[in-house]
Amino acid sequence: MFYEVIPEGKVEALTYSSDDSLFLGQIVLAPIGKRKVPGVVVKKVAQPDFKTRAVLKVLYSKPLPKHLLRTAEFIHDYYLVPTGQAISLILPNGVEKQRRKPKTEQVFGFQKDDMSFPTKTEHTQKQGEIRLNQAQKKALKSLYMTHSATKLLFGITGSGKTNIYVRMAADALSEQKSTILLVPEIALTGQLVRVFEEYFGKKVILIHSRQTEAERHILFERILRSDEPLIVVGPRSALFAPLDNLGLIIIDEEHESSYHQENTPKYSAIRVASFMAKAAGASLILGSATPDVSDYYIASKQGAVIHLSEKAKKSAIKPKIRIIDFKNRDSFRKNRYFSGALLEAIERNLDTKHQTLIFHNRRGSSPLTICEGCGEELLCPNCFLPLTLHADTYELVCHTCGYTCRVPSNCPKCSSPGLIHKGFGTKLLESELKKLFPTARIRRFDADNKKGEGLDAVYSEVRDGEVDLLIGTQTVAKGLDLPRLATVGVVQADAGLNLPDFMAEERVFQLLTQVIGRVGRGHLDMAEVFIQTFRPDHPVINLAVNEDYLGFYDYLISQRKRAGFPPFKFVAKIEITMKTEAIVLKKIQNLTAILSRDKRLIVSPPMPAFHEHTSRGYTWQTIVRARSRKALIEACSGLDQSFKVTLDPMGLL
Repeated sequence: MFYEVIPEGKVEALTYSSDDSLFLGQIVLAPIGKRKVPGVVVKKVAQPDFKTRAVLKVLYSKPLPKHLLRTAEFIHDYYLVPTGQAISLILPNGVEKQRRKPKTEQVFGFQKDDMSFPTKTEHTQKQGEIRLNQAQKKALKSLYMTHSATKLLFGITGSGKTNIYVRMAADALSEQKSTILLVPEIALTGQLVRVFEEYFGKKVILIHSRQTEAERHILFERILRSDEPLIVVGPRSALFAPLDNLGLIIIDEEHESSYHQENTPKYSAIRVASFMAKAAGASLILGSATPDVSDYYIASKQGAVIHLSEKAKKSAIKPKIRIIDFKNRDSFRKNRYFSGALLEAIERNLDTKHQTLIFHNRRGSSPLTICEGCGEELLCPNCFLPLTLHADTYELVCHTCGYTCRVPSNCPKCSSPGLIHKGFGTKLLESELKKLFPTARIRRFDADNKKGEGLDAVYSEVRDGEVDLLIGTQTVAKGLDLPRLATVGVVQADAGLNLPDFMAEERVFQLLTQVIGRVGRGHLDMAEVFIQTFRPDHPVINLAVNEDYLGFYDYLISQRKRAGFPPFKFVAKIEITMKTEAIVLKKIQNLTAILSRDKRLIVSPPMPAFHEHTSRGYTWQTIVRARSRKALIEACSGLDQSFKVTLDPMGLL
């Protein structure tokens, strides 16, 4: 007998022989050259007119669920991904290895006694009891009555979307159906994970980045072989868990960029989940207080937006928000980074044992180092991008390629000793606050945290009030529910608004809305937010301050329509990197000339990539748009391997 098998990796389906009958979806071990590679049986075929090699071994007698095979095919067609790479999303690394089974039940990667997740949350009731308020009951009924396979649960921060998720997962279990719950990052959504574990116990399988290859493999086996419905919780990779009888997919904080895989194979977990839900006959619930504008547009056209506009707690209050103009230096007499009003609030919180969160979406100490004498800017020798000062180690660091060097005592160009550092990041803010409040317990959370210093590692300390002042980037803006948090200070709210990217304003709005939502959640009778900005009249900032998502949606969707960006046109970013700039320019110019002949396409002129020069060489790009995705696919599918294509990019930088 003969079968087509898709080996894991970059190749397409190959034909193999087998003495035994095989099932579609079975995972086998097949030879490729001198290697033995795991693969998936996808088709039974007639004997070919060429010599074939035999399948070496059947790794699992139970085949993969059919919806996963169809999903791999969808990723191949929709994202121009080789089928073998799509299969690699499903099979865990080392799937061909023999593993020793764990002796006891364990939560892989976390110590049971030292988990950073809270032991109790606002959602916790008796085992099996799920209480919903009237607004939640109404939203749940609408979710069940909406016929679209994909539904958008648009719930304001603190509205209790988690309780609805739990209720729907319980309903799925009662029908013997499994659930997948995707979260942006396990570390930042520990409360939600703990709620599911408290309600569903051992039926919950947790997937996360701390797990080893062996642990991931063991969990894959447990899921594949299970005859009982399960609930799989994890980041975007959890979407490919081999669950039988999949009935529900939930994607929490669906607007998060972490649901888009930027490395090969590139895909959006939102789009893939939408297809998977239809293929499996399941429901897909997208949940967010700040939905992706394109997703909201599509869902509203289908009548599939369900609103949840009441806070879950009656004690929740609307925070007092004050916009402070950075240009008015009278407000910054005491300190150049923190307004007098914000400093007074911090002082008051220290006296009352309340917490303050300082948000600034830029790490390091200073993002710009220049010479006062000749104006020379210190750039990364690999990327030609500004080096960021890290004052604690007195080093200049490239946040793109990781290049590091000591701060020179003199200008490399003119030898002047007058090097100055401009701008500020979270490390500089931390040092300033330590000078201003020497007795305060201050913690900084950003990408520069070492192992054991991150928010996930010390969450219990933060929650229990052992930290007075939190400083951080996006890490502190998402998913936090801190009972002692009274004040949020956004140091520079307009940072990011001027980036040349169609996604820039949406990202700023989402971040501001999320960070404002950290206070006023019903724990305290006070909540205040200070928004410092150079652009106090900018519509995005004012719409975020007023928590007016629908106003922001109307504002942005009209811009997208005029400019011809998603959801009105499909977009592809095509990049090419070469060692020589002349060659890369010639190739990208030839490409744009060819693509421009297709009248279905809108082709931008060739331009340097945002990170034009790296250690790999020079990168140039062109942006291609079309009303029809088919036209875009046809234009991109014939390109040679030197071009890197990103369909539906999350941004153009």
